[in-house]
Amino acid sequence: MDTKDSSTDGKLGTTRRDFIKKTTTIAAAVATTNLFKTPVYAQNQAPSPGRVIGANDRINVAVIGIGVGIGQNHIEHIHQNADANNVNVVAASDLFNKRRDLCKQLANLKDADIYPQYEKILDRKDVDAVVIATHDIWHAPISLNAISAGKHVYCEKPMSRYLGESFKVYDAIKDSKLIFQIGAQGTSAGGWKKCAELVNAGKIGTLVWSQGYYCRNSKGGEWNGPPFNIDKDSSAEAIDWDRWQGTVKDKMPFSAERFHRWRKYYPYCAGVLGDLAPHRMHPLMQASGNPEFPKRVVCIGTHNVHADKETPDAGEREIPEHQQLLAEFPSGYLITLTCGTVNAKSPGFVIYGHKATLNIGEGGNRVDIVPERDWSDEIDPETFDGMQMEDIRAHEKNFFDCIRSGQQTNGNVELAVRCQTVLSLAEMSNRLNMACLFDEKTRTITDGNGKVIEAITYGTMASS
Repeated sequence: MDTKDSSTDGKLGTTRRDFIKKTTTIAAAVATTNLFKTPVYAQNQAPSPGRVIGANDRINVAVIGIGVGIGQNHIEHIHQNADANNVNVVAASDLFNKRRDLCKQLANLKDADIYPQYEKILDRKDVDAVVIATHDIWHAPISLNAISAGKHVYCEKPMSRYLGESFKVYDAIKDSKLIFQIGAQGTSAGGWKKCAELVNAGKIGTLVWSQGYYCRNSKGGEWNGPPFNIDKDSSAEAIDWDRWQGTVKDKMPFSAERFHRWRKYYPYCAGVLGDLAPHRMHPLMQASGNPEFPKRVVCIGTHNVHADKETPDAGEREIPEHQQLLAEFPSGYLITLTCGTVNAKSPGFVIYGHKATLNIGEGGNRVDIVPERDWSDEIDPETFDGMQMEDIRAHEKNFFDCIRSGQQTNGNVELAVRCQTVLSLAEMSNRLNMACLFDEKTRTITDGNGKVIEAITYGTMASS
């Protein structure tokens, strides 16, 4: 996984020293508590527009973060599908030397195209787009620097570790002509798009509420077993640990446990709210047909199974094993989402309207309309089947297609920032034991008594 701030495009005319000074300022700004009101570029030059890419031009892609699972999945399969998508994987970056070496096998890269520091990738004029697959604390800083350098951004979920960073990325993208895709591949499944179409056409009446889930279970505790086993070659010499820790407050001596199982620890991740919930919240909000910022969010979490004890070399997780959130939107629509790691049995995906209900197949390829009894003479039962299933390859292709067309991606920045607002407020609700109310116009969080509450960020809580 890579970190740190990057260089600007050479066409902007800044020196290396000026750029390091500039990005140091940006990184510091990301770590403050005044996170919402000042766009990241307010005191700096505008983002580079990047290369204009025609309909038949080949897109040059770099992957930042080659961790087990998603990072390796991206680089390997983007390379394998390069001809079909008319792209090239031209560079990669990671802080672990073993993963850098793996890039030669996964994408046929040369030593000169593999970097321990990602800013060197952003220096390259031949790189059109980046795929960011690092741990969560680096999603926003790398996104911001990539935008500054004129690169299109595919950022793995979540959009950022903390809410303020997401608004900075949002403002930066809106000030640019660049394409952004959040790595929630469910939004490229046909069923959720069909739901949005049906809702907007009034087929189910006024939206009432919806439910979603992402539940897992294992004897050894989630994120402890394969592919999260501790690599025997992990060491302070093989991994740039200081850079890996980034802007977290609670810096520690090298820990292979934290490096490989960072999802369990608050300084680097919101746990199931950062890793599992985005895969469900993004498509559920997409399916509403008009994604809104939340009005109120509450969340509870429990940690009573202690499944980590079943894995001898595993540390006890800081994050809950099971969480449930409830989000209210200005229209009156409610979403309830349950995510857990200690019981895998789950209800279905359902969107409830006043006149009818939509049942969505788990892969997003099927939607059933079920009329309410009193509206059965107005609305017929109907099934839509055989649509595009949730597929990371389809999601990557959508990103590349939109770079060429200029259209918005399925996981566009408008959807991403609204979803991240829900998830970040859910984390705050759980950790601060409060209901979080949100004003989208002022980007202000208040409690039930109207008191303004600062958004949590690096250094504002224990274990951050």
